[in-house]
Amino acid sequence: MTHTPVLPPAGGAATGLAPARRADIRACVDSFDPTLASTVRSAMAEMEAELRRRVVAPGDPWLSEAAGHLIRAGGKRLRPLLVILAAQTSRPDPGRVLRAGIAVELMHVATLHHDDVMDNATLRHGVPSANARWGNRLAVLVGDHLMAVACMTALEVDTTLVRRQGWTLTRLVRGQAMEGSVLRTDQSAVEQYLQVASDKSASLFALCGWAGAVCGGADEAVAEALADYGEALGIAFQISDDLLDIVADSAASGKTRGIDLQKGVRTLPILHALAAGDQHAERLADILANGAVDDPALRHEALERLRASPGLERSYEDLRRHAAVAENALARVPDGPARDALLTVSDFVVKRTY
Repeated sequence: MTHTPVLPPAGGAATGLAPARRADIRACVDSFDPTLASTVRSAMAEMEAELRRRVVAPGDPWLSEAAGHLIRAGGKRLRPLLVILAAQTSRPDPGRVLRAGIAVELMHVATLHHDDVMDNATLRHGVPSANARWGNRLAVLVGDHLMAVACMTALEVDTTLVRRQGWTLTRLVRGQAMEGSVLRTDQSAVEQYLQVASDKSASLFALCGWAGAVCGGADEAVAEALADYGEALGIAFQISDDLLDIVADSAASGKTRGIDLQKGVRTLPILHALAAGDQHAERLADILANGAVDDPALRHEALERLRASPGLERSYEDLRRHAAVAENALARVPDGPARDALLTVSDFVVKRTY
Protein backbone atom coordinates (compact mmCIF):
# COMPACT_ATOMS: atom_id res chain seq x y z
CA MET A 1 0.00 0.00 0.00
CA THR A 2 1.69 3.16 -1.18
CA HIS A 3 -0.47 5.69 0.62
CA THR A 4 0.15 6.65 4.24
CA PRO A 5 -3.03 7.94 5.90
CA VAL A 6 -2.69 11.41 7.33
CA LEU A 7 -4.97 11.49 10.36
CA PRO A 8 -4.79 14.57 12.58
CA PRO A 9 -3.29 13.78 15.98
CA ALA A 10 -5.25 13.19 19.13
CA GLY A 11 -6.05 16.47 20.81
CA GLY A 12 -6.80 17.97 17.42
CA ALA A 13 -10.09 19.37 18.58
CA ALA A 14 -8.28 22.40 19.89
CA THR A 15 -6.61 23.05 16.57
CA GLY A 16 -9.87 22.50 14.72
CA LEU A 17 -11.65 25.47 16.20
CA ALA A 18 -10.46 28.13 13.77
CA PRO A 19 -9.00 26.63 10.59
CA ALA A 20 -8.17 28.96 7.74
CA ARG A 21 -9.29 26.42 5.12
CA ARG A 22 -11.00 23.05 5.18
CA ALA A 23 -10.41 20.20 2.79
CA ASP A 24 -12.94 19.90 -0.03
CA ILE A 25 -13.67 17.00 -2.32
CA ARG A 26 -12.13 18.71 -5.38
CA ALA A 27 -8.77 18.99 -3.64
CA CYS A 28 -9.20 15.37 -2.60
CA VAL A 29 -9.59 14.25 -6.24
CA ASP A 30 -6.67 16.46 -7.29
CA SER A 31 -4.44 14.48 -4.92
CA PHE A 32 -5.19 11.14 -6.61
CA ASP A 33 -2.82 9.43 -9.03
CA PRO A 34 -2.93 11.74 -12.12
CA THR A 35 -4.30 9.09 -14.47
CA LEU A 36 -6.96 8.03 -11.98
CA ALA A 37 -7.85 11.66 -11.23
CA SER A 38 -8.43 12.29 -14.94
CA THR A 39 -10.62 9.18 -15.18
CA VAL A 40 -12.62 10.24 -12.12
CA ARG A 41 -13.19 13.79 -13.37
CA SER A 42 -14.40 12.52 -16.73
CA ALA A 43 -16.70 9.95 -15.15
CA MET A 44 -18.10 12.50 -12.67
CA ALA A 45 -18.82 15.00 -15.45
CA GLU A 46 -20.63 12.35 -17.49
CA MET A 47 -22.54 11.23 -14.42
CA GLU A 48 -23.61 14.79 -13.61
CA ALA A 49 -25.01 15.32 -17.10
CA GLU A 50 -26.81 11.98 -17.11
CA LEU A 51 -28.13 12.54 -13.57
CA ARG A 52 -29.82 15.75 -14.68
CA ARG A 53 -31.21 14.08 -17.79
CA ARG A 54 -32.67 11.14 -15.90
CA VAL A 55 -34.86 13.18 -13.56
CA VAL A 56 -36.73 14.82 -16.43
CA ALA A 57 -40.34 13.64 -16.50
CA PRO A 58 -41.46 13.67 -20.17
CA GLY A 59 -44.64 15.66 -20.65
CA ASP A 60 -44.59 17.07 -17.11
CA PRO A 61 -42.65 20.35 -16.94
CA TRP A 62 -43.50 20.96 -13.27
CA LEU A 63 -42.27 17.55 -12.11
CA SER A 64 -39.15 17.93 -14.24
CA GLU A 65 -38.43 21.32 -12.65
CA ALA A 66 -39.09 20.13 -9.10
CA ALA A 67 -37.20 16.85 -9.47
CA GLY A 68 -34.11 18.65 -10.74
CA HIS A 69 -34.28 21.44 -8.16
CA LEU A 70 -31.86 20.05 -5.56
CA ILE A 71 -29.73 18.28 -8.15
CA ARG A 72 -29.08 21.58 -9.93
CA ALA A 73 -28.24 23.14 -6.56
CA GLY A 74 -25.20 20.89 -6.43
CA GLY A 75 -23.63 18.88 -3.65
CA LYS A 76 -20.39 17.05 -2.99
CA ARG A 77 -21.44 13.98 -5.05
CA LEU A 78 -19.33 11.93 -2.65
CA ARG A 79 -21.50 8.85 -3.12
CA PRO A 80 -21.06 8.59 -6.91
CA LEU A 81 -17.35 9.25 -6.39
CA LEU A 82 -17.18 6.22 -4.08
CA VAL A 83 -18.95 4.08 -6.70
CA ILE A 84 -16.42 5.13 -9.32
CA LEU A 85 -13.41 4.53 -7.07
CA ALA A 86 -14.68 1.16 -5.85
CA ALA A 87 -15.15 0.07 -9.46
CA GLN A 88 -11.62 1.17 -10.33
CA THR A 89 -10.20 -1.39 -7.90
CA SER A 90 -11.08 -4.04 -10.52
CA ARG A 91 -12.02 -3.77 -14.20
CA PRO A 92 -14.98 -1.41 -14.43
CA ASP A 93 -17.72 -1.45 -17.02
CA PRO A 94 -18.14 2.34 -17.53
CA GLY A 95 -21.81 2.12 -18.47
CA ARG A 96 -22.76 0.04 -15.44
CA VAL A 97 -20.68 2.24 -13.15
CA LEU A 98 -22.43 5.34 -14.51
CA ARG A 99 -25.89 3.92 -13.86
CA ALA A 100 -24.99 2.55 -10.42
CA GLY A 101 -23.61 5.92 -9.33
CA ILE A 102 -26.74 7.69 -10.53
CA ALA A 103 -29.01 5.18 -8.78
CA VAL A 104 -27.27 5.75 -5.44
CA GLU A 105 -27.18 9.54 -5.76
CA LEU A 106 -30.88 9.65 -6.64
CA MET A 107 -31.66 7.59 -3.54
CA HIS A 108 -29.68 10.10 -1.50
CA VAL A 109 -31.43 13.14 -3.00
CA ALA A 110 -34.83 11.47 -2.54
CA THR A 111 -34.13 11.06 1.18
CA LEU A 112 -33.17 14.74 1.42
CA HIS A 113 -36.65 15.69 0.25
CA HIS A 114 -38.24 13.46 2.87
CA ASP A 115 -35.85 14.65 5.61
CA ASP A 116 -36.62 18.29 4.86
CA VAL A 117 -40.36 17.65 5.18
CA MET A 118 -39.90 15.88 8.53
CA ASP A 119 -37.56 18.61 9.80
CA ASN A 120 -39.56 21.55 8.39
CA ALA A 121 -36.32 22.68 6.74
CA THR A 122 -36.37 25.79 4.59
CA LEU A 123 -32.92 25.59 2.94
CA ARG A 124 -30.91 22.81 1.31
CA HIS A 125 -27.61 23.31 -0.56
CA GLY A 126 -28.09 27.06 -0.27
CA VAL A 127 -31.47 27.16 -2.07
CA PRO A 128 -35.05 26.94 -0.78
CA SER A 129 -35.94 23.35 0.07
CA ALA A 130 -38.59 21.67 -2.06
CA ASN A 131 -41.09 21.73 0.80
CA ALA A 132 -40.50 25.45 1.36
CA ARG A 133 -41.01 26.14 -2.33
CA TRP A 134 -43.87 23.77 -3.22
CA GLY A 135 -45.25 22.51 0.09
CA ASN A 136 -44.87 19.25 1.99
CA ARG A 137 -47.25 17.15 -0.10
CA LEU A 138 -45.53 17.86 -3.39
CA ALA A 139 -42.06 17.63 -1.85
CA VAL A 140 -42.83 14.08 -0.67
CA LEU A 141 -44.07 13.18 -4.16
CA VAL A 142 -40.89 14.56 -5.71
CA GLY A 143 -38.86 12.40 -3.33
CA ASP A 144 -40.96 9.39 -4.32
CA HIS A 145 -40.40 10.17 -8.00
CA LEU A 146 -36.64 10.33 -7.51
CA MET A 147 -36.65 7.04 -5.61
CA ALA A 148 -38.63 5.43 -8.44
CA VAL A 149 -36.11 6.68 -11.01
CA ALA A 150 -33.31 5.36 -8.79
CA CYS A 151 -34.90 1.90 -8.79
CA MET A 152 -35.42 1.88 -12.56
CA THR A 153 -31.82 3.00 -13.07
CA ALA A 154 -30.53 0.24 -10.79
CA LEU A 155 -32.51 -2.32 -12.75
CA GLU A 156 -30.48 -1.35 -15.83
CA VAL A 157 -27.38 -2.56 -13.98
CA ASP A 158 -28.74 -5.91 -12.74
CA THR A 159 -31.23 -7.41 -10.31
CA THR A 160 -28.59 -7.97 -7.62
CA LEU A 161 -28.18 -4.21 -7.32
CA VAL A 162 -31.96 -3.80 -7.02
CA ARG A 163 -32.04 -6.34 -4.19
CA ARG A 164 -29.18 -4.61 -2.39
CA GLN A 165 -30.87 -1.28 -3.02
CA GLY A 166 -34.09 -2.56 -1.42
CA TRP A 167 -32.21 -3.76 1.65
CA THR A 168 -30.50 -0.36 1.90
CA LEU A 169 -33.84 1.43 1.64
CA THR A 170 -35.15 -0.68 4.53
CA ARG A 171 -32.19 0.45 6.62
CA LEU A 172 -32.70 4.09 5.64
CA VAL A 173 -36.31 3.97 6.80
CA ARG A 174 -35.36 2.19 10.03
CA GLY A 175 -32.72 4.80 10.79
CA GLN A 176 -35.10 7.67 10.11
CA ALA A 177 -37.74 6.07 12.34
CA MET A 178 -35.26 5.52 15.17
CA GLU A 179 -33.88 9.06 15.02
CA GLY A 180 -35.51 11.10 17.73
CA SER A 181 -37.50 8.14 19.05
CA VAL A 182 -37.72 7.20 22.71
CA LEU A 183 -34.44 5.73 23.94
CA ARG A 184 -34.55 1.95 24.01
CA THR A 185 -33.90 0.28 27.36
CA ASP A 186 -31.21 -1.97 25.86
CA GLN A 187 -29.19 0.88 24.34
CA SER A 188 -27.39 3.94 25.63
CA ALA A 189 -27.97 7.28 23.92
CA VAL A 190 -24.59 6.98 22.16
CA GLU A 191 -25.36 3.42 21.02
CA GLN A 192 -28.68 4.58 19.58
CA TYR A 193 -26.96 7.48 17.85
CA LEU A 194 -24.45 5.11 16.23
CA GLN A 195 -27.25 2.77 15.14
CA VAL A 196 -29.08 5.68 13.50
CA ALA A 197 -25.87 6.86 11.83
CA SER A 198 -25.24 3.35 10.55
CA ASP A 199 -28.71 2.91 9.08
CA LYS A 200 -29.54 6.44 7.98
CA SER A 201 -26.15 7.55 6.67
CA ALA A 202 -23.67 4.69 6.40
CA SER A 203 -25.99 2.25 4.60
CA LEU A 204 -25.81 4.32 1.41
CA PHE A 205 -22.02 4.56 1.63
CA ALA A 206 -21.89 0.77 2.02
CA LEU A 207 -24.09 0.41 -1.05
CA CYS A 208 -21.68 2.63 -2.99
CA GLY A 209 -18.69 0.44 -2.17
CA TRP A 210 -20.54 -2.77 -2.95
CA ALA A 211 -22.13 -1.48 -6.18
CA GLY A 212 -18.86 -0.11 -7.51
CA ALA A 213 -17.10 -3.39 -6.84
CA VAL A 214 -19.82 -5.39 -8.60
CA CYS A 215 -19.70 -3.05 -11.60
CA GLY A 216 -15.94 -3.57 -11.65
CA GLY A 217 -16.29 -7.33 -11.77
CA ALA A 218 -14.76 -7.83 -8.32
CA ASP A 219 -15.33 -11.08 -6.46
CA GLU A 220 -17.70 -11.31 -3.51
CA ALA A 221 -14.97 -10.95 -0.88
CA VAL A 222 -13.72 -7.68 -2.37
CA ALA A 223 -17.28 -6.38 -2.80
CA GLU A 224 -18.04 -7.02 0.87
CA ALA A 225 -14.73 -5.45 1.92
CA LEU A 226 -15.66 -2.29 0.01
CA ALA A 227 -19.12 -2.38 1.58
CA ASP A 228 -17.46 -2.57 5.01
CA TYR A 229 -15.24 0.36 4.04
CA GLY A 230 -18.30 2.36 3.02
CA GLU A 231 -20.17 1.52 6.21
CA ALA A 232 -17.36 2.73 8.48
CA LEU A 233 -16.72 5.75 6.26
CA GLY A 234 -20.40 6.68 6.39
CA ILE A 235 -20.43 6.71 10.20
CA ALA A 236 -17.25 8.79 10.20
CA PHE A 237 -18.85 11.18 7.70
CA GLN A 238 -21.90 11.65 9.94
CA ILE A 239 -19.70 12.33 12.97
CA SER A 240 -17.67 14.83 10.96
CA ASP A 241 -20.88 16.60 9.92
CA ASP A 242 -21.91 16.81 13.58
CA LEU A 243 -18.53 18.26 14.51
CA LEU A 244 -18.69 20.80 11.70
CA ASP A 245 -21.99 22.04 13.11
CA ILE A 246 -20.05 23.02 16.23
CA VAL A 247 -16.54 23.98 15.09
CA ALA A 248 -16.97 25.20 11.51
CA ASP A 249 -15.94 28.69 10.55
CA SER A 250 -19.15 29.70 8.79
CA ALA A 251 -17.45 32.07 6.35
CA ALA A 252 -14.82 29.51 5.34
CA SER A 253 -17.01 26.41 5.21
CA GLY A 254 -20.33 27.81 4.02
CA LYS A 255 -22.02 26.00 6.93
CA THR A 256 -24.04 27.79 9.58
CA ARG A 257 -23.12 26.57 13.05
CA GLY A 258 -25.67 25.39 15.60
CA ILE A 259 -28.30 23.99 13.22
CA ASP A 260 -28.51 20.76 15.23
CA LEU A 261 -29.06 22.74 18.42
CA GLN A 262 -31.72 24.81 16.71
CA LYS A 263 -33.51 21.59 15.67
CA GLY A 264 -33.11 19.99 19.09
CA VAL A 265 -31.05 17.13 17.64
CA ARG A 266 -28.67 15.49 20.13
CA THR A 267 -25.67 14.61 18.03
CA LEU A 268 -22.62 12.67 19.21
CA PRO A 269 -20.63 15.71 20.45
CA ILE A 270 -23.69 16.88 22.39
CA LEU A 271 -24.23 13.43 23.93
CA HIS A 272 -20.57 13.17 24.94
CA ALA A 273 -20.64 16.69 26.40
CA LEU A 274 -23.77 15.94 28.44
CA ALA A 275 -22.13 12.79 29.80
CA ALA A 276 -18.91 14.59 30.78
CA GLY A 277 -20.21 15.43 34.26
CA ASP A 278 -18.60 18.88 34.42
CA GLN A 279 -19.95 22.43 34.70
CA HIS A 280 -20.48 22.56 30.95
CA ALA A 281 -22.60 19.41 31.07
CA GLU A 282 -24.87 20.83 33.76
CA ARG A 283 -25.44 24.10 31.94
CA LEU A 284 -25.92 22.36 28.58
CA ALA A 285 -28.58 20.13 30.14
CA ASP A 286 -30.43 23.28 31.27
CA ILE A 287 -30.19 24.88 27.82
CA LEU A 288 -31.34 21.70 26.06
CA ALA A 289 -34.12 20.88 28.52
CA ASN A 290 -36.84 22.15 26.18
CA GLY A 291 -35.43 20.54 23.04
CA ALA A 292 -34.90 23.01 20.22
CA VAL A 293 -32.71 25.98 21.15
CA ASP A 294 -34.39 28.87 19.34
CA ASP A 295 -32.79 31.72 21.30
CA PRO A 296 -29.63 32.84 19.42
CA ALA A 297 -27.90 33.89 22.63
CA LEU A 298 -28.50 30.50 24.27
CA ARG A 299 -27.42 28.76 21.10
CA HIS A 300 -24.18 30.74 21.08
CA GLU A 301 -23.55 29.85 24.72
CA ALA A 302 -24.24 26.18 24.02
CA LEU A 303 -21.77 26.19 21.13
CA GLU A 304 -19.08 27.77 23.29
CA ARG A 305 -19.63 25.20 26.01
CA LEU A 306 -19.56 22.34 23.50
CA ARG A 307 -16.27 23.63 22.13
CA ALA A 308 -14.81 23.76 25.65
CA SER A 309 -16.16 20.36 26.70
CA PRO A 310 -14.02 17.18 26.82
CA GLY A 311 -16.91 15.63 24.91
CA LEU A 312 -15.60 17.32 21.78
CA GLU A 313 -12.31 15.42 21.89
CA ARG A 314 -14.20 12.17 22.57
CA SER A 315 -16.11 12.80 19.34
CA TYR A 316 -12.86 13.38 17.46
CA GLU A 317 -11.60 10.09 18.85
CA ASP A 318 -14.74 8.35 17.55
CA LEU A 319 -14.26 10.01 14.18
CA ARG A 320 -10.67 8.82 13.89
CA ARG A 321 -11.65 5.33 15.09
CA HIS A 322 -14.30 4.84 12.42
CA ALA A 323 -12.01 6.26 9.73
CA ALA A 324 -9.39 3.73 10.82
CA VAL A 325 -11.95 0.91 10.55
CA ALA A 326 -12.68 2.04 6.99
CA GLU A 327 -8.97 2.06 6.14
CA ASN A 328 -8.47 -1.40 7.67
CA ALA A 329 -11.24 -2.81 5.47
CA LEU A 330 -9.18 -1.80 2.43
CA ALA A 331 -6.52 -4.34 3.39
CA ARG A 332 -8.84 -6.88 1.70
CA VAL A 333 -8.92 -4.86 -1.54
CA PRO A 334 -6.35 -5.19 -4.37
CA ASP A 335 -3.49 -2.71 -4.09
CA GLY A 336 -3.34 0.11 -6.61
CA PRO A 337 -4.21 3.77 -7.26
CA ALA A 338 -7.92 3.27 -6.57
CA ARG A 339 -7.28 1.80 -3.13
CA ASP A 340 -4.89 4.66 -2.38
CA ALA A 341 -7.59 7.11 -3.47
CA LEU A 342 -10.15 5.47 -1.15
CA LEU A 343 -7.67 5.94 1.69
CA THR A 344 -7.36 9.59 0.70
CA VAL A 345 -11.16 9.94 0.89
CA SER A 346 -11.15 8.60 4.46
CA ASP A 347 -8.44 11.17 5.27
CA PHE A 348 -10.65 13.86 3.73
CA VAL A 349 -13.61 12.93 5.93
CA VAL A 350 -11.44 13.46 9.04
CA LYS A 351 -9.51 16.51 7.85
CA ARG A 352 -12.63 18.45 6.80
CA THR A 353 -13.39 19.03 10.49
CA TYR A 354 -9.99 20.58 11.31
